[in-house]
Amino acid sequence: MTITTTTLTRTAAVSAVAGGLLFLTVQINHPYLDPTFTTTGEFAIRQTMKIAFAVLSLVGITGVYLRQVKQSGVLGLLGYLLLGAAFLAMASVEVMGLVALPILARSDPHYVSDVLAVGNGGTATGDVGLFTVLNTSAGLALVSGGLLFGIAVFRAHVITRWPAALFAVAVVATLAIHVLPQVNERLFAVPIGVALVGLGVALWREQLSHTTHPSAGFKNSRLDTAGLK
Repeated sequence: MTITTTTLTRTAAVSAVAGGLLFLTVQINHPYLDPTFTTTGEFAIRQTMKIAFAVLSLVGITGVYLRQVKQSGVLGLLGYLLLGAAFLAMASVEVMGLVALPILARSDPHYVSDVLAVGNGGTATGDVGLFTVLNTSAGLALVSGGLLFGIAVFRAHVITRWPAALFAVAVVATLAIHVLPQVNERLFAVPIGVALVGLGVALWREQLSHTTHPSAGFKNSRLDTAGLK
């Protein structure tokens, strides 16, 4: 198998679509998180889906960024680094939840309750170490990185721009979770998932168009030069 830039770009596109679909799917009928639920098979499945979402989304945004690295400039680089850090932090949190919380729920349910409370944006009554810092940092990186990344992709205008705009707005909208407690927080995940799917589809279509018409840019360049003469 020959690995080409086309193959890698399409892999990134599929990863973005898969990550977005997983993020949407895991929100469906998501039960309330408590120590008892962490010991169930459903919790393990949902945690695995969340880990896959974070990893696939990281691969997806990497492909989007590399496809327009020159056009997105410093803003795109900063947004990508922050967003990449957010997905890595999210993956680490979900892995910890998958491998540690089910065991701790049986021996120290109060600690698990505190971890889940912090993960849901609340506060802990006991000591959860640096988990609060990790969770807060991941959230801030997602919002700031997603906003900058979305703006950079929109301005670059290499792929279809509406998913980038939606992504930027969607990540900022998550800040409203704390001021709108009456709204189901999982609803805020829907536009993020849709935006990721849109970015993946846009990247695939742009790569397909580029592969189908590889000399279009060269022909246009020659026509422009001829016009100047």
